[in-house]
Amino acid sequence: MTPALPAQGYRQLVPFAALSATYFAHIGFFNPYLPLWLKAQGLEIAVISILVSVQSFTRVFAPYAWGALSDHTGERVKLLRISAAVALVASAGLFVEGGGWWIGAVLLLLFTHTSSMMSLTEAAMAQLVAGDWGRYGKVRLWGSAGFMVTVFAAGACFERWGMGSFPAWAAVTLAGVLACTLRLPDLKEAPHHADHALQEPIGSALQRPVVRWFFASLFFHVMAHFAIYGFYSLYLDGLGYSKATIGMLWAVSVVVEIAWFYAQGRLIGRFAIEHWLVICGAATVLRMAMTAGLGHWLVVLFAAQLLHALSFATHHTCCIAMVSKHFPGRLRGRGQALFTVTGYGFGGVLGVLAGGAVATRWGFQVMFAVAAVLGAIATACSWRVRRLS
Repeated sequence: MTPALPAQGYRQLVPFAALSATYFAHIGFFNPYLPLWLKAQGLEIAVISILVSVQSFTRVFAPYAWGALSDHTGERVKLLRISAAVALVASAGLFVEGGGWWIGAVLLLLFTHTSSMMSLTEAAMAQLVAGDWGRYGKVRLWGSAGFMVTVFAAGACFERWGMGSFPAWAAVTLAGVLACTLRLPDLKEAPHHADHALQEPIGSALQRPVVRWFFASLFFHVMAHFAIYGFYSLYLDGLGYSKATIGMLWAVSVVVEIAWFYAQGRLIGRFAIEHWLVICGAATVLRMAMTAGLGHWLVVLFAAQLLHALSFATHHTCCIAMVSKHFPGRLRGRGQALFTVTGYGFGGVLGVLAGGAVATRWGFQVMFAVAAVLGAIATACSWRVRRLS
């Protein structure tokens, strides 16, 4: 039975929906078009891959540091506000023409503060959602909607006027993020002195085989997806697709993402979470293989992007559910941080750097084929999670 949530809890979720919308509106233009902006700065693919990997590099250390601090203080919302403010100030550096080293320094400061924002948000929101993944989906779909708006709007803008307005898009969207953090309820999680289980050291959770196999599947699954996150726009640009078409293909994936988050309350209960992980892995293999082998066919790319509903949206909800299950109470901030560090940190760094090296030597098609292999490894690990559960 779905846990009940008081009316006050519903009202408290509205600012989280707004924050999700603005944060992913920022991501919706920044991540797809950052490689193209870097290319417009005259940088080579090898340098672009390094700069794109800065975001993943910060996810190796920043989310866990912020998560541990939030678990210790319980001040998740206050830390979100600080992160948003510093990120907005850092974005001003993108207006300065300083070459690759300068851009790298600016991105390092900016991503150190934005890369932990969703893990802090998920940890704070989990206190209100209380395991109701249908309600969680209704909040999270606003993030997908925000992503879709900016990926379309920015694509059309960049197509018509070039990439010069990229820094302005960064500043405006981060200002929106900061404004939404100021509207969040001032939640502070009280210490759980009476519950010994909630004081369990995080190492005990990591010693469970099912948890270790889950993180292994997460690592390979997200590493495979960095072929999309880091190089999809460059791949399509090299195939001759317009920026408007590139934006459309990104938007297709977000439309099905929204559809999943809206309907997941009715759908996700049909299988166990661990079973869904296997399905998501299989969808990833198919998606990457289609993108690698038939990229010249727009209809195939369209179909591959439809698989985003499983390979990302469903997988994301399953991961949040797994973390909530195995890292309860005051472990939740660090558990969410480990999710980000393992997948989008280590997996992301290796995915972008290795993807850039493979693409430089053998081309983007081979890189997406390698991503399909990584998806197969993730599926095998997920199968092990299912068996252990």
